[in-house]
Amino acid sequence: MMSGTRSAIVGIGCVSALGLDVTSFWSALKAGQSGVGPLRLPRYENRFVRVAAQVPPFDAAAHFAPHVLPALDPSSQYALLAMREAVAGSGLDRASFASPRTGVIVGTGAGGTQTITEAAYSFYVAQEKRTSPNIVPSLMPNAAASQIAFELGAQGPTFAVCTACASGNHAVALAHMLLATGAVDRVICGATEAVVHPAGMRAWEALRVLSSDTCRPFSRDRNGIVLGDGAGIFVLERATDARRRGARIFAEIAGFSLSADAGDLLRPDRARIGQTMADAVAAAGLEPSDIGYINAHGTGTILNDVTESEAIEDVFGEHAHRLAVSGTKSMHGHALGAASALELVATALALGEQIVPPTANWLGRDPRCRLDYVPNQARPLRFHAALSNAFAFGGLNATLAVVAAE
Repeated sequence: MMSGTRSAIVGIGCVSALGLDVTSFWSALKAGQSGVGPLRLPRYENRFVRVAAQVPPFDAAAHFAPHVLPALDPSSQYALLAMREAVAGSGLDRASFASPRTGVIVGTGAGGTQTITEAAYSFYVAQEKRTSPNIVPSLMPNAAASQIAFELGAQGPTFAVCTACASGNHAVALAHMLLATGAVDRVICGATEAVVHPAGMRAWEALRVLSSDTCRPFSRDRNGIVLGDGAGIFVLERATDARRRGARIFAEIAGFSLSADAGDLLRPDRARIGQTMADAVAAAGLEPSDIGYINAHGTGTILNDVTESEAIEDVFGEHAHRLAVSGTKSMHGHALGAASALELVATALALGEQIVPPTANWLGRDPRCRLDYVPNQARPLRFHAALSNAFAFGGLNATLAVVAAE
């Protein structure tokens, strides 16, 4: 939980189905514009699942040196692009990152799965005789973190977090802990994912949780997840240090809670996710009534949305019905390991602009989901504190308490 310290978000970068930068992402969210669209995948056919939230095509060779690009899975490419934007906006001299006092923590749910898929296709289907030596450094779950450290010269603690769709929140929480202990002075943190490829889609099909048309969290007639790709990367430093140098602070991490259901691998535990939210509020030194907005895990599945809604009611009581709660996966898709990182981008910017992004694709109320889900249109809202929820497969829960900069 850890209380008594705050970490400042001084840089934000993101790559998503909504665009290759923060401006595109936030503009689309405020407009209620969804990045879900028809699948663009070779060698893949499915009559039911035909949509995903894919990153727009871009020329990787224009962004990465020829000697580096062969070792970059798309997941690492997304993380590097987002990192560059976050660093450029942090107000810190780039040379200051080349230090043992800079840490790098990047989460992912699966690592370089596109690299694995293409290597398997090359060997088993195309029956190519030679294998690229770049496969191993591309597929490692720590590849994105290491590539960021290489590019910046960061020499502090550098590692990956792999906790399914809680990976982003776990990475930020661990960065907050490192700063609080004084182990480092700044941390590049967040998460990245690139799972929208034929093998990834086939694997998720088998679970029968993918939507046939779009993602509509908490709405009636919702029918599942829409997979997405992308990355959300942040520059964090101690809030006291950020204020001392006059940095622009997007928002502050005031507290967090991490927990495990220790139960079912896929089915969420209402009591445990409720306790996780309550503990995050307490760790931030807040009262439940201080929270004005929750960026929900909101996957768009029948069970998860009901469970999360009920857990919010358990924790916040009558105040739950005064909260704004939105599911932004309706616009950027479920980017698995990167999902909570993208949602933290949304939460931090919502606090800064005092505008709550909507739950897009809303068709009407499900009587079992009884909260205010900000349907279809963004909403101006005066609020000081928010929660960003992530409740992952494996029963892994992570809630961040985020407050407006002082």
